[in-house]
Amino acid sequence: MLHEDLMLLFINPRNGRLHASSTSIENALAGAVLIELVKSGRIAFEPNGKKLAVADPTPPNDPVLHEALGRITKPLPPQSAVERVRKRLWHNVIRQLQDHAAIRVEPRKVFGIFPAKSYPILDEATAGKLRKSVGDVAHGYRGADEHTGSLITLLYAVNAVHKVFEGDKRELKKRAKEIARGNWAGDAVRRAVEAIQAGVTAAATAAASGE
Repeated sequence: MLHEDLMLLFINPRNGRLHASSTSIENALAGAVLIELVKSGRIAFEPNGKKLAVADPTPPNDPVLHEALGRITKPLPPQSAVERVRKRLWHNVIRQLQDHAAIRVEPRKVFGIFPAKSYPILDEATAGKLRKSVGDVAHGYRGADEHTGSLITLLYAVNAVHKVFEGDKRELKKRAKEIARGNWAGDAVRRAVEAIQAGVTAAATAAASGE
């Protein structure tokens, strides 16, 4: 699932710590969940293309998507949908990755005082394959497909591509911008990703200005 893979990319494979702030991760994860719901036909844009609404209320098998779908109780513009869906999303995705034995959660202290957590990756082979696949696209070694394109677009939306992948910051951001505008998905999905990307960026900006 897009949200699980995105969370794995945000985890530093060397020490289990996170490559981005909790605000960035929460907003990006919300975007991933919304994209999955659009792709599954559970939600769709209204005819005017301005708001997301439930198109099929059938509960998804994935528990994270199930809970997120239940939060779309009325038509919402993308930014509002991101802000509605992101509540508790971090914890839900982390718990799901734990249940799948992909990571474990360990307590730690920041500066030896403040409580925090790290998330060592247990399934290193799968996570490594994912990171290489998406990294090859981010560095321009191969073209994006729907999955890798969506992941990089979401990382770009919260200005995190250069934090997740090593390399020249300017080149990574330039490449990510090109991918975000690319034609790696069908028209309906691409339009949805573009709108959701804008909603993620707006939600992240609003959250940052309120901190």
